[in-house]
Amino acid sequence: MILEYIIISLYSLSLLLVFMYALAQLNLLFNYLSSKRKVDTSPKFDLSKDEEVPYVTIQLPVYNELYVMERLLDNIAKIKYPRQKLEIQVLDDSTDESVETTASHIEKLQATGLDIQHIRRENRVGFKAGALKEGLKTAKGEFIAIFDADFLPKPCWLEKTVTYFKDSEIGVVQTRWGHINRDYSTLTKVQAFALDAHFSLEQVGRNSKGHFINFNGTAGIWRKECIIDAGNWEGDTLTEDLDLSYRAQLKQWKFKYLEDVITPAELPVVISAAKSQQFRWNKGGAENFQKMMARVITSKNINFKTKIHSLLHLLNSSMFTCIFLMGVLSIPMLYIKNKYEDLEVFFWVMSFFVSSTLIFFTCYWFMYKNSFGGGIKNFIKYIGAFFTFFSIAMGFSLHNTIAVLEGHLGKKSEFVRTPKFNIKSLKDSWKNNKYIKKKPSLNVIIEGLLVLYFAFGLYSAFIVGDQGGDFGLFPFHLMLFIGFGYVFFKSVFSKA
Repeated sequence: MILEYIIISLYSLSLLLVFMYALAQLNLLFNYLSSKRKVDTSPKFDLSKDEEVPYVTIQLPVYNELYVMERLLDNIAKIKYPRQKLEIQVLDDSTDESVETTASHIEKLQATGLDIQHIRRENRVGFKAGALKEGLKTAKGEFIAIFDADFLPKPCWLEKTVTYFKDSEIGVVQTRWGHINRDYSTLTKVQAFALDAHFSLEQVGRNSKGHFINFNGTAGIWRKECIIDAGNWEGDTLTEDLDLSYRAQLKQWKFKYLEDVITPAELPVVISAAKSQQFRWNKGGAENFQKMMARVITSKNINFKTKIHSLLHLLNSSMFTCIFLMGVLSIPMLYIKNKYEDLEVFFWVMSFFVSSTLIFFTCYWFMYKNSFGGGIKNFIKYIGAFFTFFSIAMGFSLHNTIAVLEGHLGKKSEFVRTPKFNIKSLKDSWKNNKYIKKKPSLNVIIEGLLVLYFAFGLYSAFIVGDQGGDFGLFPFHLMLFIGFGYVFFKSVFSKA
């Protein structure tokens, strides 16, 4: 019975933690809905007056971006802003032939009168954080806008963002990510679904009540003074953006989130690229929890509710560990439930999974409706989108759990960039992209075994007990089977 009690305890704890996270999401939904009734009265610079136009530096941290550099540079050159108040830094750590083509293109832009500099380092110390810190040493602007290589801000982007810095307490203005290739595949649709929830529900829900949010690494603009005051960029975690965001807010800098300013970007279209991005984000989240937990708890500058939301924010990625444990232990739980009738009271905790799923379903529906509209037709589409997202997210749970555990245990790893593809439409192909990882990792074998494991879970529903089976966990196991099956299949067969 000891083993059974251990399984029940771990399973129940995982369910309760996910349920607590779901309740936090529900609170963010209430915050989000209440924010829509407020009128923004923030003070703004009047850019029609020369004396109110601030000097801005745009930083473009890049590393081996052969396929998208020309698109990036041409797009940034279209930004509408007084040339005498604008500087562009291409922070190029590349080690391939893109260095020469980038340099050549920059020379052409310089000939048009654009103040654009090609900044190179001898090494990648600190990775992206190191490049941003190096550029800051010579940056002329009092405000620093940052874009990753796959982002395509509209010409009016600066005009819509820099104006909010008239409030001297604002340290960061962050914009919402858009997706130029949302409908390319099931994988891109799932990523867009998840990111839309983050950039609406979470960012607005936290920011509207003064809770901590994060600069998302790109498509935002910093006050240079804020970066310096918070301790500058540090490269000791894989999510330097989350790290600096928390250090800045702990020093009482305010963040401004603009949901209505959308900055289009390219989603990874092959699963190896999506996995590398997910690994970096989830490991970095765990690293920042370890780095920031004590500072948040002991801070005298923030209230109790903000501390709770901050800790749950930093633990976002750790939810994958709970989901993975729930999945693996759910099959032994099915057999325990049908073998020991005297333990039936313990299995009421299973209802927390249903409750959590309903909460997530409700929260994400409001985000989906905000983007695509309501009505029966869109609601039916949403049901399919939600369960596709939920299944594939669970299929990523092994991969992301490994990342989270490495982060919490302090195992260091290299900053692995996400390959860009220059994908705009369904006609574009990612085949033969030189940056794609050619061989799947050993973890893929385990993912394949988990497909078989959850197939056994589906079969078990028909044979357990003496009442003709138990189908209570059948939908859960079906989603796990589909999710791990999708991730395994794509990891093995979707290669260049």
